[in-house]
Amino acid sequence: MIKSLSFNDPYTRLIEKCLENNRLAQKKMYEKLSARMLPVCIRYIGEREKAEDVLHDGFITLFSKLGTYKGEGSFEGWARRIFINTALMYIRKNDILRDCDDLEKPGTDVRIAPSVLDKIGAEELMGLISKMPEGFRTVFNLYAVEGYSHQEIAEMLGITESGSRSQLSRARLWLKARLKRHNR
Repeated sequence: MIKSLSFNDPYTRLIEKCLENNRLAQKKMYEKLSARMLPVCIRYIGEREKAEDVLHDGFITLFSKLGTYKGEGSFEGWARRIFINTALMYIRKNDILRDCDDLEKPGTDVRIAPSVLDKIGAEELMGLISKMPEGFRTVFNLYAVEGYSHQEIAEMLGITESGSRSQLSRARLWLKARLKRHNR
């Protein structure tokens, strides 16, 4: 048993079994986490089929790095970072951000009337986000959903901070236009 794992964590026993290379435990871990991590992958990748490939790659990484989990923070949070990083590696590998430039559109109003937001559900909003161009979607997710700074995003994606700001600005404009259309 890993001493630093908490008995209050619902994953403790499962982690221990997976560390012993117990295939049944690995299957249970997959079943338990895949429903939560697939939407994360879809949010970054956009296409379900490609996101499922990223999900599988994420599980390979998760099982290979499971011994490094120290029990600090939630296991799901630790696992989530693995799936996000796996999605980001896919994005970098496929050069999705090659057209990410440093053009900024200063002063553009991206506010949306609360009435527009009241008329759209979480599923519809996530659907719109998944249809964003890949560079926009990646930066938007990292900044608006995950809470990373532009400096952190730039380091993760190998782009400039102004490129990150530009992609976020454009993502907001793109989303605003789609929300206005949705409201009509």
